[in-house]
Amino acid sequence: MSNNSNNGTVPVQEFEYKAEMKQLLDLIVHSLYTHPEIYLRELISNASDALSKVRFNSLTDQDIIDREAELAVRISIDTAELTFVIEDSGVGMTEEELIANLGTVAKSGTLGFMQALKEQQKELDGNLIGQFGVGFYSVFMVTDEVTVETRSAKPGSDGFRWRSSGQGTYTIEKIDKAERGTKISFKFKESSKEFAEEYRVEQIVKKYSNFVDFPIYLGEKQLNSITALWQRSKSELKDDEVNEFYKFIANDYQDALDYLPVSVEGMVTFKALLFLPKEAPPEMLYRQGDLENRGPQLYVKKVLIQQECRDLLPEYLRFIAGVVDTEDLSLNVSREVVQSSPVMAKIRQILTGKILGWFETLAKEQPEKFKTFYKAFGPVIKIGLNTDYTNREKLIELLRFESTKTGADEYVTLKEYSERMGADQKEIYYHSGSSRAQLLAHPNLEYFQNKGIEVLLLSDPVDVFVIPSIHEYDKKPLKSIEKADIDFSSQKNEAAEPLPENLLNPVLKLFRETLGEGVEDVIESHRLVSSPVTLVSGKDGLDSQMEKMMKMMKSDMPAGKRILEVNTSHPIIRNLAGMIMANENNPLIRTAMKQLYEGALLLEGGLDSTTAFLSRMNELIEAATLSR
Repeated sequence: MSNNSNNGTVPVQEFEYKAEMKQLLDLIVHSLYTHPEIYLRELISNASDALSKVRFNSLTDQDIIDREAELAVRISIDTAELTFVIEDSGVGMTEEELIANLGTVAKSGTLGFMQALKEQQKELDGNLIGQFGVGFYSVFMVTDEVTVETRSAKPGSDGFRWRSSGQGTYTIEKIDKAERGTKISFKFKESSKEFAEEYRVEQIVKKYSNFVDFPIYLGEKQLNSITALWQRSKSELKDDEVNEFYKFIANDYQDALDYLPVSVEGMVTFKALLFLPKEAPPEMLYRQGDLENRGPQLYVKKVLIQQECRDLLPEYLRFIAGVVDTEDLSLNVSREVVQSSPVMAKIRQILTGKILGWFETLAKEQPEKFKTFYKAFGPVIKIGLNTDYTNREKLIELLRFESTKTGADEYVTLKEYSERMGADQKEIYYHSGSSRAQLLAHPNLEYFQNKGIEVLLLSDPVDVFVIPSIHEYDKKPLKSIEKADIDFSSQKNEAAEPLPENLLNPVLKLFRETLGEGVEDVIESHRLVSSPVTLVSGKDGLDSQMEKMMKMMKSDMPAGKRILEVNTSHPIIRNLAGMIMANENNPLIRTAMKQLYEGALLLEGGLDSTTAFLSRMNELIEAATLSR
């Protein structure tokens, strides 16, 4: 920061942008965007937020500057000079707030996201800017320098002027400003002169900002309609209008996947308009599904009280965007009161029921739409199973799984699985791993595939924490196919001839001696068809995928011991039995046994060191080539 002077009287402070801000601004200033017009949507959106805040504060604070000022956004343009001014009578900013709001990156994830976009395509979609809390900077798509003049609504506040060309620095100086609020002015680049035309400004406002809750004036003409869509009946709602409203409140550039109008009268009275996004919001990706601070907007008597009201919905449903408006709370309600209000608890209970009913209707009537929703938000819905016990049964019915009898990206419900089980099948089987391809290639699946028994394929990391907690569905236990206590003995593989006991016992004994403490036990397998060995979990042990997830969270967690099952009808095992009969001290036998065990570990992603595995493999190849 350095000090310059302005006519020798007012000090002008120069600040340097942080490194990450410079990167972001460089990307915005020097990239070719597909929607430069959204600069106006972003500026109006910021003005609207400032007006909402001052309106809310004025309910309880008598000392606000200009209490009687009209809450409005005013735009003026000069077509000849290519100049633009947008002014609001909102909450304004102090010097500290100017630095915090206009000098730093607003949201985590922004830079990673912008960097990814930069690498993927030459043209960046300007629409995405607003989603990441950097909307103000979109002005640099249409101008080379911006001036912001602002005065906070707090009593005794000073006016300040902020100026930047979006390069490396910005300046702040104190000014005389009579009214509270913020005024932003700049001159359009020659390439953006279309935006200095009245018809173009009107067109953009109608397209993006028609639902701003305050009048937007261009000169004396009001451009927006200010309509509380959620107060209308379902028959009065038009899809295109509803979608523009969704984009406005959700900061999304796509239409909503679906919407739900709600009108409730009785113990509590409220209206709501709720939206299902097409894709998971960026925060869910960048903050590992953290939805804690999301939620629909809360209005009381058409006045915005809370932008993202977390108390309106349980956490696993907070990806739902929209508006909830009630007359059963007082206008000057504080956020603490909102949290503990019995009215809010009742609204939350009713909304949760309505939303889950909405999902059920989509699943029945619009399966493709439901599939899009489930692909985006299925993992979050599953989390609700272990947190919302009231609606647990409804959530279980919403679950969808790939299985050995579905294609990729095709789903089966537990109900469908249960109804098509064979008469002698008493359990619902699942198999968990990292991908469909890896699951289908696993030896543990061979018996089930051979017998035509359907197995659910769980590749979503959330599944291993959630699905075992269901325990049973329709009185049929859910069981991992890894569990060693599945009884296959009554249905041995008739096609294969098992080893007689006098040959089998020495093989198992030598396997146990060779692997020692590395395994819990070595037993004859009845589940394998074409593979020589596989690893399974003991009766009380963790599913291997569950153990892998637990280790990721707690790296010092010791690995649980597994049971090695041996396919006694496999040629390799039969050959080993012959070698033991001939000379059980042949070192190749133990080498082969270690290799089989580590191969099974490798298949599961549990082999920590591959060096010994590779050198042992070379030893076996050498022995095989020597014997030719």
